Amino acid sequence: MNEYLLSILLGIVEGLTEFLPISSTAHLRLTEALLHIDLASGYWKMYTIVIQLGAILVLPIYFRQRIAKFFSTFPRGERGDRSALTHPLGLVAIAFVVTAIPGLLLTKVIGKNLGSLAVIGWSFIIGGIIMWIVDARNARSEKLGPSAPDSRIRTWKMEDMHLGQAVWIGLCQVLAPVFPGTSRSMATITGGQLVGMSRAAALEFSFFLSMPTMAAATLYDLLKSLRGKGENALGVTHIDPHGWVLLAIGFIVSFIVAYAAVAWFLAWVRKHGFAPFAVYRIILGIVVLAWAAHWIG
Repeated sequence: MNEYLLSILLGIVEGLTEFLPISSTAHLRLTEALLHIDLASGYWKMYTIVIQLGAILVLPIYFRQRIAKFFSTFPRGERGDRSALTHPLGLVAIAFVVTAIPGLLLTKVIGKNLGSLAVIGWSFIIGGIIMWIVDARNARSEKLGPSAPDSRIRTWKMEDMHLGQAVWIGLCQVLAPVFPGTSRSMATITGGQLVGMSRAAALEFSFFLSMPTMAAATLYDLLKSLRGKGENALGVTHIDPHGWVLLAIGFIVSFIVAYAAVAWFLAWVRKHGFAPFAVYRIILGIVVLAWAAHWIG
């Protein structure tokens, strides 16, 4: 495949899947396997980091007004009933720390299963089933709204979250890098719904938690690769003009597609929920397992 077309394709895959609950890491791995390319060493390792940074940049721009509002109301909140620990910014920071500490301790485990199509396939299926069940369980409460009797949903807005919910969501997110195909977004959203959060609140918290989590993980990967040796070293100083153009194309495409995906996803979920994504995960997981078993291809 022409490298310019490849850069566009990979940018689309990254931008489209980074914030949807379907795992960008697994989709890049599947694209790599389908196209018989190597994204795990040298230049292409840096390329995947760059396009992920393009997707990450979307969130602080898209949510710039919400971020400014949160900073202006810290630590007491709009109603004056929050503290540094229970303000939305404090809850994001706590969830990030809860995610980061096990993540550092599990460094050797993270990435170990990245090449396993079987692990990716089962992660897709199991995650899809859990997502479908949890979303269906809350569907009636979502439809009737906050005034519904015996509602399963107790937290309708991110501003009303409590400390326990943030800690739980942080723990759920640890599953994503350990089991490729789980998806940070899926773990965060489903984890939030399990502890009484609405679709909108869980989704928004997922986006806000993604900012520090993804930035830290991506920069860590970049630093690790810059310090690497041999074929795993990035070799930034040896990139030719053609290589820089490919990086720019991937970065821009990833940013544009991710921006559109975030805007669409927010509007879709409020009306339709997560069931279609769960079905997609289950079907794709079955296809991946069949592929891994050499039943297809």
